[in-house]
Amino acid sequence: MATPISIIPKIRDALRTTFRSGVTRPIAWRQHQLYQLARMAQNERELICDALKKDFGKPKTEVLMTEIGCIIERTVKSAEQLPEWAKTEYPDVADWQKPWKPTVYKAPRGTVLIISPWNYPMILTFQPLIGAIAAGCTAVLKPSELVPTFSQLLEEIVPKYLDPNVCRVVNGAVPETSKLLELQWDHIFYTGNGRVARIIASAAAKHLTPLTLELGGKSPVIIDSAYDIDLAAKRILWGKCNNAGQICVAPDYVLVQRDKQDELVEAFRKHYNAFFPKGALDSPLFGSIISDLHHKRITSLLSRTKGEVVLQGRVDAARRRLEPTIVKDVADGDSLLEEEIFGPVLPIVPVDSLNQAVDFVNARPHPLVLYGFSDKESVKQKRMFYLANDDRFMLKHNK
Repeated sequence: MATPISIIPKIRDALRTTFRSGVTRPIAWRQHQLYQLARMAQNERELICDALKKDFGKPKTEVLMTEIGCIIERTVKSAEQLPEWAKTEYPDVADWQKPWKPTVYKAPRGTVLIISPWNYPMILTFQPLIGAIAAGCTAVLKPSELVPTFSQLLEEIVPKYLDPNVCRVVNGAVPETSKLLELQWDHIFYTGNGRVARIIASAAAKHLTPLTLELGGKSPVIIDSAYDIDLAAKRILWGKCNNAGQICVAPDYVLVQRDKQDELVEAFRKHYNAFFPKGALDSPLFGSIISDLHHKRITSLLSRTKGEVVLQGRVDAARRRLEPTIVKDVADGDSLLEEEIFGPVLPIVPVDSLNQAVDFVNARPHPLVLYGFSDKESVKQKRMFYLANDDRFMLKHNK
């Protein structure tokens, strides 16, 4: 049920009043709220798992491992480390500045807005909230309308554990989010895609509101020809199957030397059959695509590819199901390289050398993650693997 638009400004104003009262300042109070968040994740885990199963078939094991467990661990750790984080600091300065006695106080920013996506709605809603609570801020949570059961559950359970004068849930779609963005906030945290990020950044700019944008991209895989192809295939496929490929750090496409491509395809087949002996279409361990729109988008990309489909995943549009699909001989300009796939389709791009693979990646927008598989120390040390100063390069080895 959507939050009435007329009360959204009142929610923001009430949270600001709470912040200005100073109630969030004491460390002990913040720690209590953090422990309450951990209790909520622990106590309500069955309801959370059921909600995400209903919304888009997310397997319970994935929810427990990648969302609920992480929130409990990180919340408790934050509560334990908070006194150290909040300590006043006395930075070392030049001698002529020492009489000033420069001091850094850790002050909370104020009232923040957290807009979270649908693909990992538990951790991507509450991980930013952990930081907000630890810092002594008040917050509005705006979960995605694409997971309505989960979002409604948050509105019901959050006030049972967290102080409702400090944290509120606002539900709805574009009209409610637009109203939130009309208001001035002390910080905005958004996780999602670049198109919506531009809208949020423009709205924030009107108030000079600082913001954090956690966005996705096409994350490539580079496999050194000397690496264990079977092991690489197993690890890549596992990453692609998580949440049916609907994760910002999912392997988006694979670059492998041309003479190793068929070996890689056979290894993918082997491990797919091991992961899903009866296929993934009806497996409770494999999720569904979030919406009809996204399902059509992915199948449209697949229908237009000029590559060769070598592992043909079955499709059930009525249930928004799509099995993992592998496509080889994908070339530059192919439909599967147009945008972030965000689904269980994996294109393989054959190259003639490691340098060509790196050039292929460097010719495109910076990826969120680059996965490299190599055992060679010389390859690991090559500067050409370095793509951008804020990229994360994950080099895998089997030692």
